[in-house]
Amino acid sequence: MIETQTRLKILLVDDSEDDAFLLVRELKKGGVDPVYKLVDTEDTMADALRSEDWDIVITDHNMPGFSSFQALELTKRFSADLPVIIVSGTIGEGVAVSAMRAGAQDYIMKDNLSRLLPAIDREVRESSVRKAKRQAESTLEHMAFHDSLTDLANRREFERRLAQALQDARETGRSHVLLYLDLDQFKIINDTCGHIAGDELLKQISALLKNHIRSDDTLARLGGDEFGVLLRGCDALHASRVAESLCEEVREYRFIWQNKPFSVSLSVGMVVISSEYNSTSELLSHADLACYAAKDRGRNNVQVYTTNDKDMQQRHTDMQWTSRLQQALQSGSFYLCHQEMIALQRGGQDGFRTEFLVRLKQGPDIVPPGAFIPAAERFGLMPKIDRHIIELAFSYLDRTGLGRESAGTFFINLSGSSLSDGELFTYIRRMVDRYRIRPERICFEITETAAIAHLNLTLGFIQQSREEGFQFALDDFGSGMSSFSYLKTLPVDYLKVDGGFVRNLMNDPIDQGIVDACNRVGHAAGLKTIAEFVETEEVKRKLADLGIDYAQGFGIARPEPLNG
Repeated sequence: MIETQTRLKILLVDDSEDDAFLLVRELKKGGVDPVYKLVDTEDTMADALRSEDWDIVITDHNMPGFSSFQALELTKRFSADLPVIIVSGTIGEGVAVSAMRAGAQDYIMKDNLSRLLPAIDREVRESSVRKAKRQAESTLEHMAFHDSLTDLANRREFERRLAQALQDARETGRSHVLLYLDLDQFKIINDTCGHIAGDELLKQISALLKNHIRSDDTLARLGGDEFGVLLRGCDALHASRVAESLCEEVREYRFIWQNKPFSVSLSVGMVVISSEYNSTSELLSHADLACYAAKDRGRNNVQVYTTNDKDMQQRHTDMQWTSRLQQALQSGSFYLCHQEMIALQRGGQDGFRTEFLVRLKQGPDIVPPGAFIPAAERFGLMPKIDRHIIELAFSYLDRTGLGRESAGTFFINLSGSSLSDGELFTYIRRMVDRYRIRPERICFEITETAAIAHLNLTLGFIQQSREEGFQFALDDFGSGMSSFSYLKTLPVDYLKVDGGFVRNLMNDPIDQGIVDACNRVGHAAGLKTIAEFVETEEVKRKLADLGIDYAQGFGIARPEPLNG
């Protein structure tokens, strides 16, 4: 209640000290001893509003050269929540209504000052409510357009300002530049030191980057460890210097966490905003492509987007494939073919062997794996695709009963990134139980290069799987520089000789020697050998002479869709 506010601050706007004294006396009679200031001109009122905070403004209606309407306007200019009460002996009802519409909270006649204290009490309380509501709205508005961790502009606000810059470039021809920044070592610090350390790094880097950004420019956090910079009215040469300075600043910075120093760096993609662009999404896409090119070219550098850069063109194609593959996974557009193998040696007729091969159906077109697998690998989609293929294969083997037969081997490819998936073995076990598959009917294929790149993870996965009865084949064998040395380490059942050596077997004695060596070493290790890319009867006979166990290729059987 106002009675407890013994130091209520009132700004009195009146040209009569006597009238002001009467108002103050009325308040004191009600138990309020206010702090007040008396002003009677626009300038003195503006100075008072500018220099101090007030709880309420009480103004006369008519003063020489200054009216209550001017006092209202001036008050709202300085503080939208500061209440104004008009106290006058001459104001008419029509004028009073106009004053209320203009923003006055109340009007009181001088011959009825008993209403003054209750009106002040009410308006001071409601002013506090209005102020709290406005602050809450302001906070919510700030949160809507700013990143909660770094307090930088968020992606939504950045895209709005980027759209304005694009529109300006179209209308005026002015030059603006977009920088897309990615913090290179963030994942390492985040994974090794925890998310608290990662958050602190982002806050410190944000503060560091701010030092190089003009007030008219925009620095935003776009998500994760990615930042955007909009340089307004800036040409490509100056923008390059700014980007280089950002890289240098971050490169020289040392992040200290629990007394351990960490080095970090930036990869920066740069796009000059021009009327050639149709949308902000196109700008951001090209900046992202340039940023990835900076990463691919050694990190800690700046790359400008150019339409004739082959790497950027390839990444653009890959990014388009990414959305198509995500959609294909959801819509069930993947399906399986199979390609049979034959035995080349007597005694090798111990059940048939066939490899499952994935295809993608898009409308009337069939997309071979060579068109989408590189993009899927580059953007981390292969673990999802591999799991989908495993379920498709197991479902087929369940429907046909082939997965529960006592003979036959079905080969399923696994990518290198799937070998790093710690939950893959658990997923496979779950699929085995769901589709009632005998594990010994399944042989997982892994490429030699992928196995070596993830050696410890590969060994763990193979050992777990073999204990359940699964078999393994080492694909593309012979393509690595140290192929033979890894055979003692990798417990596999088959070697699939790299088809690049098989295809030219009859024309290149070196290729023939490599195929022969792979076969001899494989047999010495107790493994069965398979030659891929067998396309002619002549090559097939030669492989049989060399002692290769099985052959696969268009000369043996073409891939066919699954039946059943």
